[in-house]
Amino acid sequence: MDRHGRLRIDEVGNWSEIKLEIIKKYASAYSTILSKQKLQHVYIDAFAGAGVHVSKTTGKTITGSPLNALEVNPPFREYHFIDLDRAKVEALRNAVGTRGDVFLYDEDCNPLLLDRILPSVAYERYRRALCILDPYALHLDWAVIEKAGAMGTVEIFLNFPVYDMNRNVFWHNPQGVSPDDIERMNRFWGDESWRQAAYRVDEDMFGEIEKKTDNETVAEAFRQRLRKVAKFEHVPPPVPMRNSRNAIVYYLFFAAHKPVAAKIVAEIFDKYRSRGF
Repeated sequence: MDRHGRLRIDEVGNWSEIKLEIIKKYASAYSTILSKQKLQHVYIDAFAGAGVHVSKTTGKTITGSPLNALEVNPPFREYHFIDLDRAKVEALRNAVGTRGDVFLYDEDCNPLLLDRILPSVAYERYRRALCILDPYALHLDWAVIEKAGAMGTVEIFLNFPVYDMNRNVFWHNPQGVSPDDIERMNRFWGDESWRQAAYRVDEDMFGEIEKKTDNETVAEAFRQRLRKVAKFEHVPPPVPMRNSRNAIVYYLFFAAHKPVAAKIVAEIFDKYRSRGF
């Protein structure tokens, strides 16, 4: 909100516009496949925002992932849009109108997903879900990712916020990191094993010292965690999303159980990867 109490629409960089294109392309393919299989399929956006953004590149208003999802044809059976910011949810409610297939929540997505929304797409209910986990920073609990993987019915796109990690957690002097930031990292990763990915132990004339690794090492460790701990069977290499200075802001991950899903997304990822994003 601005100082007058009005909603301030988020400005997004080119990397976010690319992410929106990727998700929209796959959502269309996903809905087409699931509709042919006569399976009820649900779209979940855990950090939905206001439904629109302003492009930093052009200054124009662009639609966000919730409104993009509503344009997909054939449509999803239900849409669950979540955001902790009540003003953003109200803006999204105004944009959506009175549709009976859309459910909006101004709540913390973590308990909501674990206790109410993900259980509604259980395997025995013949339902499936495409879940967008696009946290603004380290605001997502690993428990949500792990439950989605264990269910076998949920595919996820995940924003892996490596910029926040580097800025607040992965310091060259890890002893200086605040306990609150360590706790945020533990909740996102699920435990403290991120330390083995983020640091390596070297020896010099003064003994053992911890040295920071690179973004690629951390991202690959998380990809293996999605496979081995969360039990997603297919996790293609993520796409690094870069800002105008070519710094990686986050990695966009996809995780699923069906090989055809991973194949489609890997092909989409590769098209954007070849463009240098």
